[in-house]
Amino acid sequence: MKTGISMVIDRPIEDVFILATDHVVVWSSIVVEDELIHLAEDGGVGTRFRTVTEDRGHRMEFEGEVVDYDPPSRSAILLRGPAFDLDVAYEFESLSNGRTRITQFSRYRGKGIWWLLLMLLTPLMRKSGTEATRKELDQLRIYCESGTPATPGGPSVDVES
Repeated sequence: MKTGISMVIDRPIEDVFILATDHVVVWSSIVVEDELIHLAEDGGVGTRFRTVTEDRGHRMEFEGEVVDYDPPSRSAILLRGPAFDLDVAYEFESLSNGRTRITQFSRYRGKGIWWLLLMLLTPLMRKSGTEATRKELDQLRIYCESGTPATPGGPSVDVES
């Protein structure tokens, strides 16, 4: 299942890129833990992390890896979980007056019985996934427009080699 949503944020592209990629646990209503496992040399492709999400009381843990990183234009991650894998890609476009358009593309790939459930429930899940993505991007917009400093690496970074 694939989804794609765009939103305009009233903040320069460089700031939106940093806040969207390095501060996820702060602005996201779903990501509750984000632990850096390995920081790649340039901080991009090859960086590995562990993410815990919680949605409607259901917690899931994912192993993540940065698979595309071209600041401030693109970033993409692969999240591997027990029930499904999730590809998430962000594209950033600089607009006039210091604004930025961010587009998030997501693709879910079910595993085992979850693959069948995703196939059967795709229309319902697409609507639900689109609404969840729109809500997440709105949370990001509010966070970015609040004037939070765009600190690379996020508010705090713990690295295990």
